[in-house]
Amino acid sequence: MIRRKSKEKLVRPTFFVFCEGESEEAYIKHLKSMYRLPIEIVAKVVGNQINEKYISDYKKTKGVQPKDKTYLMYDLDVNGMLEKLQKIKKTTLLVSNPCFELWYLLHFQNQTAELSSKECEDKLVKHIKTYHKGNICNELKIKLNNNQNDAISKAKTLKIFNNPSSEIYVLIDDLENEKFK
Repeated sequence: MIRRKSKEKLVRPTFFVFCEGESEEAYIKHLKSMYRLPIEIVAKVVGNQINEKYISDYKKTKGVQPKDKTYLMYDLDVNGMLEKLQKIKKTTLLVSNPCFELWYLLHFQNQTAELSSKECEDKLVKHIKTYHKGNICNELKIKLNNNQNDAISKAKTLKIFNNPSSEIYVLIDDLENEKFK
């Protein structure tokens, strides 16, 4: 009798996303429902007080795997935030300058001129009248799904860390790569 070798179970990495606000958390929940991959969300727990020890202590409680990935999704409209985030080892930065809402805005229009967080939100509200932080209405959900590739292309043309810029697409690329494994 010949025994067949069983297929090894594919262990997918967990995507730990540490972020500071309601909009980021809502977006990660949206991605989680779209991709159906293990995405662990840690939001508003520490806000601007994020540090390597906090991340390490949190992940110890979750049973991590070597393939797990850790992301920091933060706005750069706070002085010194970029430098603080860059000191945290073994993480991928998903920073937006001036704010996360720029990522949403790129789903509607190109944005190459510098702007404030308020100006960014005001422009977004012109496209989605009912927009408010922490909520993804159906109209926004449709745009996020249908225009994702356009937003990625626009974001990739912006200079990293400058105003405006957003690296949210790095997470999308990683999720897409994992989806096809």
